[in-house]
Amino acid sequence: MLAIILAADAASGAEQAAFPPFETWHFPSQVFWLVLLFGTLYIVLSRFILPSIGNTLERRESTIASDLDEAARLNDEAVQAQKAVEVSIAKAHAKARETADKARSKIDKDIAAETAKVDAEVDKKLAEAETRIAALRADAMKNVEAIASDAAESVVAKFGSKAGKADVSKAVKSALGEG
Repeated sequence: MLAIILAADAASGAEQAAFPPFETWHFPSQVFWLVLLFGTLYIVLSRFILPSIGNTLERRESTIASDLDEAARLNDEAVQAQKAVEVSIAKAHAKARETADKARSKIDKDIAAETAKVDAEVDKKLAEAETRIAALRADAMKNVEAIASDAAESVVAKFGSKAGKADVSKAVKSALGEG
């Protein structure tokens, strides 16, 4: 039965057109609606949508341009600030070097003055010590002379000789090199 229905449909389809929109009596209405829809689409796009998109693009372009200009200006300021910082650092280094040199020269002068003062004190103490040593040596030599005279008299007396105190004293002085 399905075969009979299909055969009947095929026979009736051969008498009709293949696709209804391609029938010529539909063309005028299709052209009307085509012109109406594309005209409306053209008007909406040209009057509303495309100007809005154009304005957005122009605003974006001007914003980007102004941002780039601002970035270039800030970059120039940063470069100038960097140069100013480098100059101030160089000045600070020079000033620090100068201050260190002044301090070093002042310290050297202070050390030289203190050294001279200490040397003078040491020389004074050495002179005093030499004076005391000379006085002690002189006293010791006097005592040595007296002790040597007494010892010489004792030795001469033990040998059984007699010598005068003046002779012994003269002999001791000549032996010590004073005489």
